[in-house]
Amino acid sequence: MIGRFILGIGAVALGASVTHAQDVPGIEICTVEKTMERRTSCLQSNVEFLQKTIVKLTLDHQQKLDAANRQIEALKVNLTALQKTVSDLQAAQPKPAGDAKKTDTPPAKETTAKEIPAKETPAKDGAVKEGGK
Repeated sequence: MIGRFILGIGAVALGASVTHAQDVPGIEICTVEKTMERRTSCLQSNVEFLQKTIVKLTLDHQQKLDAANRQIEALKVNLTALQKTVSDLQAAQPKPAGDAKKTDTPPAKETTAKEIPAKETPAKDGAVKEGGK
């Protein structure tokens, strides 16, 4: 009698450890269902799963877009600050004295090709003269 009791408790414990298949959310193949009610339920389950997935992905992508927009705004603020710093530094920098002399002094006269006579050498074997056309 005690043996049967222990055997019964062992069977119950063994049965409790076996889990039944749970309905895992996801896309199911609804064509295997025989009755119309089960197919309809299967299709509704698929639709609900897809809607939840779309909402989840939409929220995730919106958070990523918001984070990117915040980063863009921070970069714009940094750019404005850097531009202001550069303009302040340029305004504070004295102009070199050499630049003022260059603008006041006329440029030196440059010689042109017309002023220098071209060297003409006799053509040999049909070669074109230097400086000639």
